[in-house]
Amino acid sequence: MASRPSAAKKQPAKKAAASAKAPAKKAAAKKAPAKKAAPARRVAPAKKAAPKPAPSPTGGIYRLVRALWLGLAHAVGAVFRGIGQGAKNLDPAHRKDGVALLLLALALIVAAGTWSNLRGPVGDLVEILVTGTFGRLDLLTPILLAVVAVRFIRHPEQPEANGRIVIGLSALLIGVLGQVHIACGSPARSAGMQAVRDAGGLIGWGAATPLTYALGEVLAVPLLVLLTVFGLLVVTATPVNAIPQRLRLLGVKLGLVREPELDDDFTEDDERYDEQWREALPARGRRRRGQAPQGYDPDGAEQEALSRRRGGPGRTSVPQPERGRQKDAVDVAAAAAAALDGAVLHGMPPSPIVADLTQGVSVGDRAETTPTPTPVPAARPEQQKIGTGVPDLTKSPPVQPRELPPRAEQLQLSGDITYALPALDLLTRGGPGKARSAANDAVVASLTNVFTEFKVDAAVTGFTRGPTVTRYEVELGPAVKVERITALTKNIAYAVASPDVRIISPIPGKSAVGIEIPNTDREMVNLGDVLRLAESAEDDDPMLVAFGKDVEGGYVMHSLAKMPHMLVAGATGSGKSSCINCLITSVMMRATPEDVRMILVDPKRVELTAYEGIPHLITPIITNPKRAAEALQWVVREMDLRYDDLAAYGYRHIDDFNRAVREGKVKPPEGSERELQPYPYLLVIVDELADLMMVAPRDVEDAIVRITQLARAAGIHLVLATQRPSVDVVTGLIKANVPSRLAFATSSLADSRVILDQPGAEKLIGKGDGLFLPMGANKPTRMQGAFVTEEEIAAVVRHCKDQMAPVFRDDVTVGTQQKKEIDEDIGDDLDLLCQAAELVVSTQFGSTSMLQRKLRVGFAKAGRLMDLMESRNIVGPSEGSKARDVLVKPDELDGVLAVIRGESEG
Repeated sequence: MASRPSAAKKQPAKKAAASAKAPAKKAAAKKAPAKKAAPARRVAPAKKAAPKPAPSPTGGIYRLVRALWLGLAHAVGAVFRGIGQGAKNLDPAHRKDGVALLLLALALIVAAGTWSNLRGPVGDLVEILVTGTFGRLDLLTPILLAVVAVRFIRHPEQPEANGRIVIGLSALLIGVLGQVHIACGSPARSAGMQAVRDAGGLIGWGAATPLTYALGEVLAVPLLVLLTVFGLLVVTATPVNAIPQRLRLLGVKLGLVREPELDDDFTEDDERYDEQWREALPARGRRRRGQAPQGYDPDGAEQEALSRRRGGPGRTSVPQPERGRQKDAVDVAAAAAAALDGAVLHGMPPSPIVADLTQGVSVGDRAETTPTPTPVPAARPEQQKIGTGVPDLTKSPPVQPRELPPRAEQLQLSGDITYALPALDLLTRGGPGKARSAANDAVVASLTNVFTEFKVDAAVTGFTRGPTVTRYEVELGPAVKVERITALTKNIAYAVASPDVRIISPIPGKSAVGIEIPNTDREMVNLGDVLRLAESAEDDDPMLVAFGKDVEGGYVMHSLAKMPHMLVAGATGSGKSSCINCLITSVMMRATPEDVRMILVDPKRVELTAYEGIPHLITPIITNPKRAAEALQWVVREMDLRYDDLAAYGYRHIDDFNRAVREGKVKPPEGSERELQPYPYLLVIVDELADLMMVAPRDVEDAIVRITQLARAAGIHLVLATQRPSVDVVTGLIKANVPSRLAFATSSLADSRVILDQPGAEKLIGKGDGLFLPMGANKPTRMQGAFVTEEEIAAVVRHCKDQMAPVFRDDVTVGTQQKKEIDEDIGDDLDLLCQAAELVVSTQFGSTSMLQRKLRVGFAKAGRLMDLMESRNIVGPSEGSKARDVLVKPDELDGVLAVIRGESEG
């Protein structure tokens, strides 16, 4: 055995001699201690665990007390965590009010302890903490707490000033208490706490003692005075160079100084500043004063007429300058949001550099040289004079914000009262949007981590935050395919914990890939903010409609006269009705009844009832689908009449004809009793196209196609909305002739392809999140639709109804075409006709052969009964061998039979 000699050598000498005679049992016992210590430690506890004695009473009590303590601690922690979670979910306004009331309570307690010598433990605590900290100035502590509490109550919307006030008050207290401590003899801690309390307290002692020890009192006092002045300037938000101006204003308020009179120097300064600001714009985006305007181009009459609606001022578009790589994209986004919101909230133009970086406001179709929508700067552009034949508006007196522009003739009401547009104050203001948040930084870190893990040479170079989504810009390294980013869509969605991730490759106009990720804190876009920006830009187009805010933070508005027809579609609850409300309210806020007349079709009967009775309506709100089809046929006839006038007088657009009528260049023929009047824009809004296509698909489709093909130059524009964008509702003919689309969230990819002819709408997150594709655009723009409350709509409607009563036309829903009158005298066939009508309506199947079989009449009698029903709008016209369309629903049968028995037209 080879193991025995090796084991014997390791044993001591006396055990090695006896190892040969020892039994195998003893040898095995002697081998055990010779093994390594690590296995011995693993075996030893097992051997000791078996004979372990019973636990002592002291250890059991300890474990019991420990278990009880941990259980109580968990219970108390759960209670406090629940309270903290509830406080976290509390409304921010309530949290701020709670802080203010808490400060008031502390002010009362401190005042009781310092002013009235409060007894008890609370009074002693106040004396130790407040008097010991602030010294002789403890009497001012409750006043300071009360002032801070009142500020929280009065100005809860200014949280950004809290840090500044805290810093300023801290510097002010340290400086004042240090001076008080030095003035009281600079008592040390060795003199006792009472001496410190009678001086500047612990704060004064901590501020004055180091300075006096290091520099002496001669230098310590001036330094503390400077610190006090600094704290006062920070609290009052006063720069050093503005001190004389603030003192002058204070003297004016106190009556010690006379207010300076304004002279013409201020006007010269304003003009000089305006000139400098204009020169700072790019060369392509400005025009020198006195530059001759371009003349009227007969070939571009339609485009020019639309761009300068009734002589309105022209617009100059500022192109986007090239942005260097040295600029931080996050800083650019913050500056853009601040500039745009400042222009909206305060009516002031942003700085030229920021105006160029932000691309201005996404207002479509402003440039006259290209049909595609182009941005317009948020700042007020310079007015241009119009070509020949149009009066110079620059010589007219200044126009008030909500007075009628000089382009329209005011409607006379009663006496000397004129129609006034609703004030923008009826629409609420929204706060400035966020440009950056902690969630954006976390998403940037997640995207960078994904690119690193999958070894993709790409980096996030910046982002632009919108109200609903944030678009992160990703730049690729050399020789990196764009497909490497698009293939990581699911991984990116997993990393940012959001399934609604949309990748744009590339971003239009940039060499970067865009990744759109929803914000966890969505913001609301108010309609009033968008309209205020249009007002500040001096755009007086009556058909300008506010849509919302895009991903880059720019407000999106577009003229319906340029679109010229639009399809709005989306699932239920996606924001389609809010868009229609914003569209109608925008027209009411910017246009008089002379400028725009509307036809509202509301088969659902509840969406547009708030607008009943406004003077812009040309007919009451239509809720019957049959009457809606008749109204569309009337629009076709109105379009033909307008084109007859345009052809007779030689004009290509309705705006040119209206301008000629106002200037007296167009006169009716001699002997004619007709009085020429300017034609208003006619806006037709259909809130649910699916209901119309179910009742009379052929008539509705024919009318829509005819209107959309020809009505642009006649000033007639169509807006179609539906929540079922299927191919049987939005047919190929309708899609081909409605060039502008607005898609909200859809339930399937097929619906997105029907609306936009491309995917994307199925990934929207709803509640106003949409894709806007105006006519001429290559890719849709993602935006958050504007929102207008019911109270705001009611206020605007009330203002319009108080100004003027509606004037309806009686021929809109009378009958769209002259029906074939076969036999007006029913004669003895009244009962047979009633039976035929009941049979056709109940079965919804209009067939002559069926009448032959069911009523047991001949072919001639059955054909006569069918013609009588056609003349009474029960069935449609004959279509050869096909069955006729039944125009009456079964629930309308009783009314139809009553009309037949009364021998009157239905």
